[in-house]
Amino acid sequence: MSTKDFIEKDYYKVLGVPKTATQDEIKKSYRKLARQYHPDANRGDAESEEKFKEISEAYDVLSDEKRRKEYDDARSLFGGARPRGGAQGGGFGFDLGDLFGNQPGGTTGTGERIGDLFGGLFGGRRQQSARRPRRGTDVETEVTLTFGDALDGKTVPLRLTSEAACPTCRGTGAKTGTVPRVCPRCEGTGQESRNAGGFAFSEPCRECHGRGLVVDDPCTTCHGSGRAQSTRTIQARIPAGVADGQRIRLKAKGAPGENGGPSGDLYVVVHVTPHKVFGRSGDNLTVTVPVTFPEATLGAEIKAPVLGGQPVTLRIPAGTPNGRTFRVRGKGATRRDGTKGDLLVTVEVQVPEHIDDTTREALEKIRASNSGDDLRSELLRSAREG
Repeated sequence: MSTKDFIEKDYYKVLGVPKTATQDEIKKSYRKLARQYHPDANRGDAESEEKFKEISEAYDVLSDEKRRKEYDDARSLFGGARPRGGAQGGGFGFDLGDLFGNQPGGTTGTGERIGDLFGGLFGGRRQQSARRPRRGTDVETEVTLTFGDALDGKTVPLRLTSEAACPTCRGTGAKTGTVPRVCPRCEGTGQESRNAGGFAFSEPCRECHGRGLVVDDPCTTCHGSGRAQSTRTIQARIPAGVADGQRIRLKAKGAPGENGGPSGDLYVVVHVTPHKVFGRSGDNLTVTVPVTFPEATLGAEIKAPVLGGQPVTLRIPAGTPNGRTFRVRGKGATRRDGTKGDLLVTVEVQVPEHIDDTTREALEKIRASNSGDDLRSELLRSAREG
């Protein structure tokens, strides 16, 4: 099937479905028409046989999501263009790059290369060289910080191992003193066309594996790949307030790009060692402070620790229950905007293991004064009622 046929044929009309049809609708219409025009049901009818071929051709394209998208893109782009015979590039009298000459770098408005988008569809050779710049791969590593360093932020050295241009051949893949030659099969494009049922699709060249170059005398270090393992140490700044398990992205700190392409990104997974005293709840720090029974009962002023600073004084009111939490503003973890969370102080009433006779006598008097109150009566009643 020629490019002219591809552009001018309306496969949606052939199957009798709208352009917005779902795959189920396309399949249903195809089966109905296929039964109607199948050669076995219309023996000797050349018109039905031709119709059946058109239906099958249309379904072959529209039932494949990738080919359907390429077909839609092509008809959208060339819907009003008239092919001229005898021109290169599938029969069109213009170049795909010229069509988008007002776009920098031969790209569409979304940044896609024209050759990448349509070059394989029409069986034409890609306009791009296989040696175009390529972005480096992303790299992931881990780092362990103390509780305090995670809150304050810290610059840490990271030793990274990733792929980079071979230092011996400088990325050419060829032995010192020699150079690669242009692949004779793809003529340096790195792509070759494959015919698939009337369509020509591009795929990586089998001769050069998509590089566009052939190495006759390979480098002894990288064996012709042009890539080698590279180890380097970088200084990475971990921001203040990072949490345990958080994944930090450091732009352009990953593997180097190829042929002048940008470096990939570095992702650092942070592990934070627990603190002996403090915990963390989001942007807030937590701490448990012991108090005596008299302090909780009568009220008192107590000291609470602050991470990296002087203790603060808290006044707890009389009758404070065990487990009550008090909030100290601005003494927590650093947020992204530079402000700080709070310190959450939970009081824990301590019961002494040993008491003297005077204390015992005082407690006996307290127990006697409360002998008429049964704190558990309501609990037991509710349990019985279910």
